[in-house]
Amino acid sequence: MKIEHDLLQNEPAASQPPLAAPSRPRSFIDLKAFALDPSQGIAPAASQSDERFLTSRRFLDFPPGPVSVGVITLAAESGAVSSHPADEFVIVAEGTITFEQGERALTLEAGSSAVIAHGAKFSWSAQGPVSVVFMRCSGSPSADGNIVRIDDAPQLQPSGSPSAELLLTPTPACRNQTDYRSPNGEFTCGTWDSTPYHRAAMSYSHYELMYLLQGSVTFVDETGRSGTFSRGDIFLVEQNARCSWESREQVAKVYAIYRPS
Repeated sequence: MKIEHDLLQNEPAASQPPLAAPSRPRSFIDLKAFALDPSQGIAPAASQSDERFLTSRRFLDFPPGPVSVGVITLAAESGAVSSHPADEFVIVAEGTITFEQGERALTLEAGSSAVIAHGAKFSWSAQGPVSVVFMRCSGSPSADGNIVRIDDAPQLQPSGSPSAELLLTPTPACRNQTDYRSPNGEFTCGTWDSTPYHRAAMSYSHYELMYLLQGSVTFVDETGRSGTFSRGDIFLVEQNARCSWESREQVAKVYAIYRPS
């Protein structure tokens, strides 16, 4: 992807507590680049848990709140989680990881994604070095404890289009399939596609992680910073960001959205 400059902060020394998020305009963040650069991000706070899936993480520097985003980095290892602490969307950036719940096994390779529901009990095994980008949303009550794969062949249905007052081109045809919705309705994950369109800048009332399956899209934020993401890119638009959207070809994406009720 093409982007003007990076917004991420360097990781503090391990002996220091994480610093508060800097005061800056909210924007879009290239999560694939973040995953590839171990110097970026914040290490988790000290924990008594030795479960690597929960502790082997780097976080984006966000203000306190229900959403955290970052990367899980694992070697060829395995473990077990007795009760997952929150709803969490995961997408493999590199490598292969397998989750097991009883007799059910789910293997995710690069580009594959799933939602680990709050309260899920599972074992996992990483086949070689694995990098998993995550978006965690706390505060939802425990669901059925399942791990839900994001459908690789979704049956998309017509859905709403961008607000007419923001559109700079004709109204696009949009389609959607929702694979996961949290019990409180604030966290949704699935697949969406659309014909090309150009939308003026709008304020995002939500966090949205996107993985592009097809096409490309260009964002421009309120500072004039621009970035173009293409097929295979993983990125985030932050809550309270003000960004435009321009896609000049058919675009399809997997999404994870936190929208407070």
